[in-house]
Amino acid sequence: MADRISPIEPIGGLEQIERVQPVGRKESSGQFTAMLKREVERSTQERESFSVAFSKHARTRAEERGIEVTPTLMGQLASSVERASAKGATNILAFDATRAFIINVPHGRVITTMSQEEMQENIFTNIDGAVLLK
Repeated sequence: MADRISPIEPIGGLEQIERVQPVGRKESSGQFTAMLKREVERSTQERESFSVAFSKHARTRAEERGIEVTPTLMGQLASSVERASAKGATNILAFDATRAFIINVPHGRVITTMSQEEMQENIFTNIDGAVLLK
């Protein structure tokens, strides 16, 4: 049959082991801190510099539908992209009562635009977020 397993005996002498500080630990910590600061600064700069551009299709649709692209609108869209990015969204519907924009957040690109009349019977697909324009 099977042999019996004998009980495990404790290993002696563990109290004699010395704790050794890794060589260069302080230097590694300094490198990590510097790298972390660079990444935080880069992330902050990205957040501060959110910009939005219209694809050729979106610009054509905006003109056809009488949607005026003003600096105020561009600021609202950039703010929408920033807020959506913070939540991890990739494709959003940014809208108000009179117009709607489908935006690819990682690229900051408006994919298409719609006027109020076109929004009434449309279904919005392939979006993972919606942002009200302020």
